Amino acid sequence: MATKKPIETLRDGNLKASVWENQGEKGPYFTVTLAKTYKDEQGSYRDTQSFTGTEILRVAELGRVAYHLTNDLRREHYQSNDMDNDETRERSQAGRSFERSRAPRRTR
Repeated sequence: MATKKPIETLRDGNLKASVWENQGEKGPYFTVTLAKTYKDEQGSYRDTQSFTGTEILRVAELGRVAYHLTNDLRREHYQSNDMDNDETRERSQAGRSFERSRAPRRTR
């Protein structure tokens, strides 16, 4: 089974905010995990969710950016669904199909 990967990872040095896309009954929703990466005694990279006092503001800033990103992703999803619903309505009302232009999605 393949390991699920975040759709985006925001970084500030060894701190990171990983954005995850999940599927629910009403469609996708987005969650964020905050972590600090470090090397253990064997030289392997590990994550912890424990932060020093001086890292808290940096973690908060990553959280703020992740908050805006997840809002944008959610808005894109709902706008896309609204456009799909509008297209279906117009097709049924006009009896013809049409193409809609769409802004390209951000690359991740």
